[in-house]
Amino acid sequence: MAAMAALQGSMSSLSLTSNSFLGQRLSPSTLCFVPIKSTEKPCLTVARLKRWERKDCKPNSLPVLHKMHVKVGDTVKVISGREKGKIGEISKIFRHNSTVVVSEINLKTKHVKSREEGEPGQIIKVEAPIHSSNVMLYSKEKEVASRVGHKTLENGKRVRYLVKTGEIIDSEERWKELKEAKKKTEVAAAAGGAGAS
Repeated sequence: MAAMAALQGSMSSLSLTSNSFLGQRLSPSTLCFVPIKSTEKPCLTVARLKRWERKDCKPNSLPVLHKMHVKVGDTVKVISGREKGKIGEISKIFRHNSTVVVSEINLKTKHVKSREEGEPGQIIKVEAPIHSSNVMLYSKEKEVASRVGHKTLENGKRVRYLVKTGEIIDSEERWKELKEAKKKTEVAAAAGGAGAS
């Protein structure tokens, strides 16, 4: 009977309350909260560009310029797409996304607003770019489309030629013609700008 009373006395001495731990009272100062570091990275909202707006960039943020098998002034044939089979001359190239503009091919309608009060709006046709892989160099003499090859001449000049016909594309006469045409367009643009002002 005495043993039972002693056991009850010892049980009552143990105060098992909500803020105690194994009979020992814990003061609020001993309770400390350890910050838990989350392993997940914070979610950043990034504006995503559309596929046709994206540009591959170098570490210095300049766009990567692709090597292309065609140049301005080359006669090409469209080998795929809805304009397949048409022949034209390259008027402009964009090396950052490897596209070309061929004269009178892949025309798109563009609605232009009036710039002045009395001037009406217009609907004009604009040449849209085509990917360079969809065009192939064309020989007007043999009337055949061919892949392009590179070779070095006796004078050490590296030129492009058509694989099927062996015709050299980068001849000196051709470059002189292109330079003269470019000068004429620059003079005409300067004259047009001076006349407008």
